[in-house]
Amino acid sequence: MPIAIKAAAGIIGSILAIIALVIAVLKGILALISFVTLAIKIAVIGLFVAVFIIIGLMVFRTFRDKRSKSKD
Repeated sequence: MPIAIKAAAGIIGSILAIIALVIAVLKGILALISFVTLAIKIAVIGLFVAVFIIIGLMVFRTFRDKRSKSKD
């Protein structure tokens, strides 16, 4: 096999390897971004649930306090 073909195959192989590495890195970055956005979504939903629970407790306490004051 001539040296020029070996050198061209080596260069092409190196370029393909670099492209494969770049694709793998981009896949990893996309996976990280999707994980972070999922974590943010879960945190936002958790905060909304906590706010609704706190509002429900405040309403219940107010109802209970008014009820106990009306008995007195």
